[in-house]
Amino acid sequence: MPKSTPSQRRTAGRVMHEFAHGELKSGPGGKGGKVKSRKQAIAIALSESGASRFKSEKKNQKSYARSRAKEAAGRTAQQEKEGRSKVGARGDRVSSPAMGGKNATRTTAAGRKAAATRARNAPSTKAELYERAAKKGIEGRSRMTKQQLVNALR
Repeated sequence: MPKSTPSQRRTAGRVMHEFAHGELKSGPGGKGGKVKSRKQAIAIALSESGASRFKSEKKNQKSYARSRAKEAAGRTAQQEKEGRSKVGARGDRVSSPAMGGKNATRTTAAGRKAAATRARNAPSTKAELYERAAKKGIEGRSRMTKQQLVNALR
């Protein structure tokens, strides 16, 4: 069996994280209930990451592609629990730079919304931040960077 890729190991790690936190479910759509056996969790992790010795290469590729789609759409138990409905398919053309992609050709609605929110909340200059810090009496403000000033004012 060839060595697994970093993204396959990340997927297996995510599955084991879900198992450790009691979020991993078996069966189609999670209808089999929570996974209690560590061996079963490892089998699911290897299957989802496409590194199973007991499946053919084609079946491994298919299950790994399904897992990547699930992670990109935010349908993993970990993402649902943390409230991240869409994380972005890193490296895929459909994902925007705002959602983690490198070679995106268009931005997603979530990426546009995030950029607009950042632009609205970000103060215009470091001088403006410094002035606000002086009014609040924050010590060490003269040595702070713009981002440190933003954090100190929160």
